[in-house]
Amino acid sequence: MSIPQVAIVAVPFGKGAGNPGAELGPAHILQAAELSRMLAELHIPHRLAGEIGLVTPIPPLQSVNAKHLSEVHEVTSRLSERVSEIVAAREFPLVLGGDHSISIGTIAGLAEHYKNLGVIWFDAHSDLNSEDTSPSGNIHGMSLGISLGRGIPLLTNLRGFSPKIKPEHVAIVGARSLDSGEKAYIRSLGIACYTMHDIDRLGIARVMEKVIQQLKQTTDGVHVSFDIDSLDPVEAPGTGTPVRGGLSYREAHLALELLYQSDLVTSAEVVEVNPSLDHNDQTAKLAVELIGSLLGEQIL
Repeated sequence: MSIPQVAIVAVPFGKGAGNPGAELGPAHILQAAELSRMLAELHIPHRLAGEIGLVTPIPPLQSVNAKHLSEVHEVTSRLSERVSEIVAAREFPLVLGGDHSISIGTIAGLAEHYKNLGVIWFDAHSDLNSEDTSPSGNIHGMSLGISLGRGIPLLTNLRGFSPKIKPEHVAIVGARSLDSGEKAYIRSLGIACYTMHDIDRLGIARVMEKVIQQLKQTTDGVHVSFDIDSLDPVEAPGTGTPVRGGLSYREAHLALELLYQSDLVTSAEVVEVNPSLDHNDQTAKLAVELIGSLLGEQIL
């Protein structure tokens, strides 16, 4: 895959999650884990395309069961504009979170430029809840659903159109903690959801072959949204919603290596690195390694 210039956007935002700390993720990925140095070693042209965070306190918006709605709306709106500008400049957007609510903005900015945007959602969770089904009210658990047009109109209509993506262009990989409302929604729309049971049974290589086959004929761009909690907590302890039994170190690397080889990926984001829960930046460093595999780093 030929990688154009990578434009890195840091989004130090964590109010979409239940536990504080994800807002510290971008700084640790960039500094402690030395993302820029890794990209330079791969001879990948790159630039820092700024930081999207809360500048001033935002007046709250009334919502039945969506915490920090005004802050999420502010950050995702600004992020969507930045991502749209990057795609217009024919660069590769690489967004560093932050919690997974930021994907609402990333996908909104991308969807302005692709008629049939594909999304590969690496996550222990499906993030398909709505205000009505969410047990917590945390918007990071609603983000994929919002991009599909489900839920809060203020967010589903970001940038003036909805939905941003189609169910048949979504593949969830690594799921192992799904709420009952999410399960029903997945079945009703026929969303491709490869749980850890599927990965145990088929192997990660076969799962990724199926994902690539699903998306390569029907999409004009593919976004990888990688929640670090898709990995087992033994590998990635620094995340706010860990679930036992996730992807192994090598499974995660192989999945991303295969995506690089597919020549399909046009953008990416890495989210939910929480340094306040990490051990010696183990998770931030792993995030950089995984970005390397997605962008072409090889063992030999």
